[in-house]
Amino acid sequence: MISTSVARRIGLAVLGLGSLVTTSASAQTAKPASAQKGVGINIANIDPSVKPCEDFFHYASGNWLKNNAIPDAQSSWGAFNELIDRNQATLRTILTTTAANAAKAPKGSNAQKVGDFYGSAMDSAAIDAAGLKYLKPHLDRIMAINSLADEQKLLADPKAHVGSVWLSSGVDQDLKKSSEYAVYLNQGGLGLPDRDYYLKDDARSKAIRAAYRTYQVNTFKLLGDDQATAEKNAAAVTRIETRLAKASKSRVDLRDPYANYNKMTLAQANASFPNLALTEQLQGEGLGAAKEVIVGQPEFLKEVSAAMQQEPIADQKQYLRWHLVSSVTPALPRAYGDEAFKFSQTLSGAKKQQPRWKRSLASTDRALGEAFGQLYVDKAFSPAAKAKAKEMIENLRKAYAERIQATDWMSAATKKEALTKLNAFVVKIGYPDKWRDYSTLNVSRESYLNNLFAAQEWANKREVNKFGKPIDRAEWGMTPPTVNAYYNPAMNEIVFPAGILQPPFYDPKADDAVNYGGIGAVIGHEMTHGFDDEGRQFDAQGNLRDWWTKEDADKFNAKAAMVGKQYDAFTPLDSVHVNGKLTMGENLADLGGLTIAYQAFMKTPQAKAGKLIDGFTPEQRFFLGYAQIWRTNIRPEAVRQQVQTDPHSPGQFRTNGPLMNMPEFYKAFGCQDGNKMMRAAADRSKIW
Repeated sequence: MISTSVARRIGLAVLGLGSLVTTSASAQTAKPASAQKGVGINIANIDPSVKPCEDFFHYASGNWLKNNAIPDAQSSWGAFNELIDRNQATLRTILTTTAANAAKAPKGSNAQKVGDFYGSAMDSAAIDAAGLKYLKPHLDRIMAINSLADEQKLLADPKAHVGSVWLSSGVDQDLKKSSEYAVYLNQGGLGLPDRDYYLKDDARSKAIRAAYRTYQVNTFKLLGDDQATAEKNAAAVTRIETRLAKASKSRVDLRDPYANYNKMTLAQANASFPNLALTEQLQGEGLGAAKEVIVGQPEFLKEVSAAMQQEPIADQKQYLRWHLVSSVTPALPRAYGDEAFKFSQTLSGAKKQQPRWKRSLASTDRALGEAFGQLYVDKAFSPAAKAKAKEMIENLRKAYAERIQATDWMSAATKKEALTKLNAFVVKIGYPDKWRDYSTLNVSRESYLNNLFAAQEWANKREVNKFGKPIDRAEWGMTPPTVNAYYNPAMNEIVFPAGILQPPFYDPKADDAVNYGGIGAVIGHEMTHGFDDEGRQFDAQGNLRDWWTKEDADKFNAKAAMVGKQYDAFTPLDSVHVNGKLTMGENLADLGGLTIAYQAFMKTPQAKAGKLIDGFTPEQRFFLGYAQIWRTNIRPEAVRQQVQTDPHSPGQFRTNGPLMNMPEFYKAFGCQDGNKMMRAAADRSKIW
């Protein structure tokens, strides 16, 4: 039942691309004059036919967008993807070498485990030859279920490996008592990415449901069902999942941490959800000492309890069977993966499947990321990058403190609490101080599927073992090679893996303008998550606690609502609007992060000197540095999925959205009233 990937709280707020005269309208069309040559910004990427004050996204990256088609195996392509590709090339070399030498490595060593895990994932011939040999015992256990009691017993077994069924659960910090771990129960159990795919009647939703049904039917046929039986089983799974979808909260509703925090005694939970057999479930997982649970969505769990009682056991078995098989597709014969990819094309628009080595690399990273992450940082991470990141973080922290103190809408009492929280931010850079211990995880070259199951069991046990122990504040939520960053409200920490401390985010050869516009804005973004519409509800110790005066909270909410309204109006495709409420936290973080990074940059010698590089002022290079990290081409199918499911806005609006609120940008590029990038003063959002 325990799932280590459960989104059971607000959790990790992740990141997820002639000289100019700055005070005149001619700055919109002037070409950079020959001057000092710069590093970090490729001037050839700029499209001079686009005026920066009309559409900065296409001005800053227009030529790059024209010259970089989306690869067939990708749903989008941008600065993140380019860096990820470079990272993957390094990681592939590490993994290929480690796999080739695994037989010589000491048994039980990280090198042996990493090598054999990756080697087994890459051995498609062995996977095809094995067929369902290693999966059959698990399928047989499901098919042996004859009653609800049998199913409850199976679900209580950590070795059942039925995938994500019925709900999601796990052990994590108690959001109102962050010094203790708690057991969480939340909605889950769906096969499609979002509940709305089951509920909406628009043409795209219907097409996705039809593709999903085809995927289910064809997979059941691969398992040995005839056509009629496969269709019947697929219909049963879809009916159960649709029932769960109807009881699920929307992604916007899931962003309210108070509404999704409902602590109950185990006795109360058993009375409310009798068919979940929670006492037996927790005992089976090794959590028999738990006396309380935190329920995210009580109405959903009531519906699950009812469904487990009301749905025919024969249909529930097919639901379990489907989720087991679909959760381990990469470790099954190629035909299973082909069916999964055909369905994913409907969602993403990708034309080719990712090469097996990339899929195997990602799987190894999930299972053993800190084991081969050690090899990665030795090879690819510069101590100078870590030192520079630390310096920039402290510069931004000072700038943030100045902005908080200067706000005209926040009372002294709330400012004091905000500064306390800001100064309490824990900073993690590059890689963990203490590496994860994989000594109890057994991996062999025999079976990729068995390795997946072993890794899952190990991760579940590791999570369960946290319960009742002190909070592990050294733990990381991302592996070192990850090209991303995050803020964790319960830890009140900002974390920057080694993977993101590279160009275009951070370039040791580039000027400060580029780096403050890149990694500086990322740092400011994660800091601002501590004060966005969700993060602001947690205090300096990571507890869900209201530390705002009512007047200040009302003022903040009004300012946030203005940002939401701005993004609601953005349309990446005809009739497709960004969801300002779903993307609120990320939009606030983008705006706040860029504002803070700019203030910190203006204290640097480069900003004070004001010398041109590549014909651009320091201020202009700052904004170009920011824009280049969000350059992205994306397929229409992927845009639609992103808008429906992703709390991040499309790259175009992550670029233009914040800048349209910044007078500093207007001044840098000489924007005038009437330019599309320049909002009327009354329509601009300023929070920090």
